[in-house]
Amino acid sequence: MPLAILLARAQFAFTVGFHIVLPAFSIGLASYLFVLEAAFLATGRGVYLDVYNYWLRIFAVVFAMGVVSGLVMSYEFGTNWSVFAEKTGPVLGPLLGYEVLTAFFLESGFLGVMLFGRNRVGPGLHLAATGIVALGTIFSAFWILSANSWMQTPAGFAITPHGRFLPVDWWAIIFNPSFPYRFVHMVLASYLSVAFAVGAVGAFHLRRDRQSQAARLMFSMALWMAAIVAPIQVIAGDQQGLNTLRYQPAKVAAMEGDFRTIPGTSLKLFGLPSLAARRTLDAIAIPHLGSLILTHEWDGTVKGLDSFPRRDWPPAPWVFWSFRLMVALGLAMVGLGWWSLWARWRGRLYASPWLLRASLAMGPAGFVAVLAGWVTTEVGRQPYTVYGLLLTAQSASPIATPGVLWSFATIAIVYLVVFGIGLRYILRQMRHPPVLGQHGPEPGVPVRSAGITPAQALKAEG
Repeated sequence: MPLAILLARAQFAFTVGFHIVLPAFSIGLASYLFVLEAAFLATGRGVYLDVYNYWLRIFAVVFAMGVVSGLVMSYEFGTNWSVFAEKTGPVLGPLLGYEVLTAFFLESGFLGVMLFGRNRVGPGLHLAATGIVALGTIFSAFWILSANSWMQTPAGFAITPHGRFLPVDWWAIIFNPSFPYRFVHMVLASYLSVAFAVGAVGAFHLRRDRQSQAARLMFSMALWMAAIVAPIQVIAGDQQGLNTLRYQPAKVAAMEGDFRTIPGTSLKLFGLPSLAARRTLDAIAIPHLGSLILTHEWDGTVKGLDSFPRRDWPPAPWVFWSFRLMVALGLAMVGLGWWSLWARWRGRLYASPWLLRASLAMGPAGFVAVLAGWVTTEVGRQPYTVYGLLLTAQSASPIATPGVLWSFATIAIVYLVVFGIGLRYILRQMRHPPVLGQHGPEPGVPVRSAGITPAQALKAEG
């Protein structure tokens, strides 16, 4: 593959690596804020409002950085991938346009009310604004994942003699075969990513002050999410894997490091996939388990890479290891969630030093798993941009290597500076503990026990 195309791919991978983490943070955090505000209005406990305001500042910064990263990506479609944009524009253009109309405008419009309107609207309307922003993030994920899933499992189109994809059935395009599985998997991943980030912040402050009510609330809510949602995510991931096996079997072969098609495929835990040797070297494997997981049969046959033309093989080492990283982190999340249930049952949820340390260490695990899953999905789609139909080598703009190199270097420097500053601000905010009572009537006193209503507390805040 020409160097210019490799640089264009690396540039897009670099920018989308930032972008996929930031919207995942926004999706999960917006829903968490809605739950916090609803809990405050339902219970009158001021600690919910304190934690809400604590994370609202972080949400504003994350949302702004996500918008910036998305704008840069849209320009790259025109600069580095103009052929791809020209050929797929009739299908992907409207989907991305719907995302702006139904999601971005919804989020940005009500974000102002969410950030600055508490003293100007009633409690119910402010809660509605928070809920609409959260709903907007879900809509955004819906349209973006629909577009990306169409590239993985294209449907509902016709191809012109000039190679353009024209929409024929919008229902089939939007709800293409892989979309429902990938949408559920991504939204759950966003919730888990934020849960472990919130849990890590709670654990950090609990190690300093075991009696901090805000830290206890964050830690408890985060680990409830881990205990309940992480096992569901494992099931959702398994269903997506079965869907991938049906529609993208070469990707699954690369994920599993299977170069040969044989009955009773083993599950390779570790190994070194070698495209040159056409086998996984030094593999540690469990016989028949691969077939049992993927086909639900002891001697089921799973296609290996030898079933496909060599030119259609994905970069197996990348896909193999990114998939294992994602699975390992997912299982660690399940383990931590179940550990928290045991500690909660014993009454030591906030007093177990090892649970606090583990939760702190797992803080970035969700976002790392999201990145690993993205590498598995997108690199596993290679060498195609539209799976099986449009090659990556046929999708790039006719730009010389120096042009791509300079744009990549410029974007990398700007991203590292701008997002580095944003990340530093977020970490500094997380390091400061929430101050109980700062946004309620008295420190540590529930609103209703102070003799006023939540609405009065909200008005008194200003």
